[in-house]
Amino acid sequence: MEWLGVIVLIVSFVGLMAIGTPITYSIGLAALCTLAVSLPFEPSVTTIAQRMGNGINSFGLLAIPFFVLAGHLMNKGGIAIRLIDFAKLFVGRLSGGLLYINIIACMLFGAISGSAVAAASAIGGVMLPIMYREKYDKGIAASVNVASSTTGMLIPPSNILIVYSLASGGASIAALFVAGYIPGLLLGLTIAIVVAIQTFGKGYPKADAISFKEAMKVVGGAVWSLSLLVIVIGGILSGIFTATEASAVAVVYTLILSLVIYKDLKVKDLFQVILDSVVTTAVILSLIAASMAMSWAMSFEDIPQQMTNVILSISDNPIIVLLIINAILLFIGVFMDMTPAVLIFTPILLPIVTTLGIDPIHFGIIMVTNLSIGLCTPPVGSVLFVGATVGKIEITKIIRPMIPFFAAMLVSLMLVTFIPELSLWLPKLVGLIE
Repeated sequence: MEWLGVIVLIVSFVGLMAIGTPITYSIGLAALCTLAVSLPFEPSVTTIAQRMGNGINSFGLLAIPFFVLAGHLMNKGGIAIRLIDFAKLFVGRLSGGLLYINIIACMLFGAISGSAVAAASAIGGVMLPIMYREKYDKGIAASVNVASSTTGMLIPPSNILIVYSLASGGASIAALFVAGYIPGLLLGLTIAIVVAIQTFGKGYPKADAISFKEAMKVVGGAVWSLSLLVIVIGGILSGIFTATEASAVAVVYTLILSLVIYKDLKVKDLFQVILDSVVTTAVILSLIAASMAMSWAMSFEDIPQQMTNVILSISDNPIIVLLIINAILLFIGVFMDMTPAVLIFTPILLPIVTTLGIDPIHFGIIMVTNLSIGLCTPPVGSVLFVGATVGKIEITKIIRPMIPFFAAMLVSLMLVTFIPELSLWLPKLVGLIE
């Protein structure tokens, strides 16, 4: 039966998730059930185990634990407050300036750490109490923190772009990193426009002016943190080191920054930082292993080709196909975390778009932009829950204020989807793609 594998996959995965099975086990067991349609049980188990091992046996994935460790070091090393002070120099004097500061600080911290959750926690932990004291609306303040934290998924270095490179079969990590800059900035800009509309004429407070001497002190403190972006991306583009080697450089630099220059991280805290990084890495790699097994099982059952035929039978117009794919991804993002979604659906959807002449780098940015919205939506939106926890606000009270920001993120998604040069211009400019 041609569609038996698809039916088994959907029923087993949805059923396991419905009874509360952890996502990694749900993916792995669904892959096993799917493969068992065509193979005896014992070879199916052996094959899934082999594919899980092979799935994480990749040199490129070494970058993930290093970037995770660098992100945890940044979270504890006093970098967040210095980036907040730096952002204040540019937008602090605007009405509702603290909201703009939150946006810029999240963009910078998310870019440096590569983690939306880390940005929501670190920046929100500092900014939200300040905004509450200044009588900012709690729902709007928390919503801005949640929405702007997702920009770090696009602005490099980004772990999810490394994951996409693996799932796509080798799309250039350097090209993906550079391609994410303009879409990431665009996402931040659309969020800022919503803030401008919401705060217009509301009399929100402005930050106090500071002297030139104080401003230079703030710049001096932040430049060390911002230099990490120059070192990592500059080193990759110049060929000094690979993305994996850059992740190790990021750890060394961040460790020196936190322990020696800023001195906000104590040696006694290192064990907990490393332990937290190990736990986070284990979760990510287990998801990758299970997702790669599922991707192989789907390929074995010819599911990607079946899905390609279905979508292209509806239309071969690139605009219609991209709208369908975006609708599918938006739905998936509501119920599935970003990492497994990228690993599972890239092998299914990428052949469809490449058939239509869409660049894999462009599609990677579309996919990450799309699934970033899912990070902010219940029931599995990790950034939404972290933002609500940090902001000490109930989930039900943050959903309504999030609606305008969802609209802004959708606008960004449509622009990124239908204006390829937003993603491809910079990689072409620096010679990473033709």
